[in-house]
This record gives sequence, structure tokens and C-alpha cells, in this order.
Amino acid sequence: MALPAPDPLAVRAASFQELTRLGVPLPPDSYPLVWEPGDTVELRPTGELEARAAILHVALERVFGMPPAEAEKWLDANALIPDVTEPEWAWIVDELGDRQSFVLHLDALAGICWVLGVIKTLDPLLTPPRLMESLPDLHGGETFTAWKARILAAPRDPTVVAAALDLHYCLDWSFQELERQGLPVPGELNANAIGQRRWALEWSSVFLGEFHDPPGGWEEVDLSV
Repeated sequence: MALPAPDPLAVRAASFQELTRLGVPLPPDSYPLVWEPGDTVELRPTGELEARAAILHVALERVFGMPPAEAEKWLDANALIPDVTEPEWAWIVDELGDRQSFVLHLDALAGICWVLGVIKTLDPLLTPPRLMESLPDLHGGETFTAWKARILAAPRDPTVVAAALDLHYCLDWSFQELERQGLPVPGELNANAIGQRRWALEWSSVFLGEFHDPPGGWEEVDLSV
């Protein structure tokens, strides 16, 4: 259910306060807001979020040696093939694409799992502990249905996810600026990891308002601004 989105200026002020605490550069005051006053926000359906997490996990497992036939069989048996994007399918079946980009999806996966309530925190400085334990046991034959029953997803309040999105939108600029200046980042994550988390949060959040397009697919998320 769509809820009134929080005051974007108050959220942006809180994001800047967190950036200051982390000791990273602040975006310019003209940096765009993610949403406007009067907009509403909701999350994508839980089943969609769970399917996206499972697919990202399969793509990541292919990076680390899962045989393509085994990956395809698991996706087919769990009726997830229709939700796999074309680049993901090319990677999973034929190992076509940028291996490193699929490695980076670990942090997109962390973002989706946080939205689902599967992991407790999304610390901008740290990789979530025990993330892989929260995902389907592909090699052990755990089904998508059994995994969902095990994790009992409890998606977060959409307004909380919106605030996290604004923070990561700002962090994305800050971490890229640090790298541009050749300065160290304050924790374990780099700009690519922050960008992946932003990707997950943007895809998970659906804003409704005058300036928002209908929600697009996973590959359609625009991280260029």
C-alpha cells in the first residue's frame, strides 16, 4: 500500500548529517531530490523482491563455479526463468558478460535482503555478516518456496526504505568524489558497492507523483544521475 513519502528536505538533511558523521564529501546543495513533497511511496510486491534476490543469488553462484545446467535447472524448477533479465540469462547459461559486474551484485543482493527484512542492517561501511546464510541453499536443493518459508520476509516500511535510498543516492556521489580525488573511503565498501546498493533500493521503491515514470525493470534503473 502506498504511503505519503516523508518530507524530502528533512530526509536530505538527515542524509547530509550522516555523510558528515562518516567524514565524506557532501553533494552540492543543488543535488536533485529523489522525490517531491506530496509524492507517495510503496515497495514492489514481496514476491517480486524475493524472486529478484533469488535470481541475483543464482547469478552470483555462477561466478563462483555453479554449473550452468544446475543453475538453469533450479531456476526452471522454481518458475523463476520469466523474471531473469536478458543479461542475467546470457551470463547464467553461457557465461557471457562482465564477470566483475556480477560479483558486484553481492551488494545489490544485500540491499534487496535488507528491504525484505532478511538482514538487520545495511551499514554503508561494512559488508553484511552471514548474508549468504540467509539465501537459498542452491547446492542443497532448497526450493524457492522452502526458502521463503524459512526466511519469513517482513518487508520494511516504504518510508524507511525511501530514506535509505536518499542516503545511498548521496553516498553514491560522495564515494565517487573520493575516488575521483584519490582519497580513501571510510570503510570496507567502494563506490561500486554503494552504487549496487542504490540500484537495489531504487528498484525496490515505487514512487507515485507528477514527476515519476511507472516502475521499470531491473535493467532499467538509471544510476547516471
